[in-house]
Amino acid sequence: MADRRDGLFEIVKAMRPMTVRQVFYQATVAGLVEKTEAGYNKVQTDLVQMRRSGILPYDWLADSTRWQRKPRTFDSVEQALRDTAKFYRKSLWNDASAYVEVWLEKDALAGVVHPITDMYDVPLMVARGYASLSFLHGAAEYIGCLDVPTYIYHLGDFDPSGVNAGEKIEETLRELAPDAEIHFERLAVWPSQIMQWDLPTRPTKQSDTRAKNFGDVSVELDAIPPGRLRQLVEKAINRHLPQDEFRVLKAAEQSERQLLKALVGDLAGGANG
Repeated sequence: MADRRDGLFEIVKAMRPMTVRQVFYQATVAGLVEKTEAGYNKVQTDLVQMRRSGILPYDWLADSTRWQRKPRTFDSVEQALRDTAKFYRKSLWNDASAYVEVWLEKDALAGVVHPITDMYDVPLMVARGYASLSFLHGAAEYIGCLDVPTYIYHLGDFDPSGVNAGEKIEETLRELAPDAEIHFERLAVWPSQIMQWDLPTRPTKQSDTRAKNFGDVSVELDAIPPGRLRQLVEKAINRHLPQDEFRVLKAAEQSERQLLKALVGDLAGGANG
């Protein structure tokens, strides 16, 4: 058990943030546990104990399935301005020739992908498999108002439902925003990625009504190492916001943040005077 936990620690340390299921898949690749439900339970139990004992930092594992709504409040105008300066973000896409969204099948993986979409100011749309019509309508309504092409990158399981869910998202968005220029691309999982990266597979669920012509092998999105998943997303975004342009915009953001901080200082100085 100690050797297994040492191995799990090294996996999470190298690839954080990760979901528990991603850790499980990497553990099977490393030969730490068997690729069964019992193996998953071992990983899950080990990670709980490792966090509770202080061995594994809690923020190394991502969990986007539970969250809290709370309004932001301030003690003073000065505090509000300080927070504004601290969290100020420049809109990176105002002058871009494209609009980009990343759609994700699993909310559990949102914490893995969000560091990249957040850095590049790109919406992360968590569809939870088959997206609801209300969710799709809201997305299509916004896309339909844009004057630039929309590029949607979808991440989902390679199984009958996962593939079909992506197809339904594309189909419904085109239906609800018929005049918009929509480019839809599935980033993962592809059969070529399964072979090239030797991803852990599982049998296709024959109970799925779409399994008839799909094939015997399925792969969960979680099987892709988190670093590689983030690289896929970043590479797709950089097709539309190249790194040199990104650096210029981030430099402008930093300059404007310093200006806000100076205003806070002036306000504090005036109050003290």
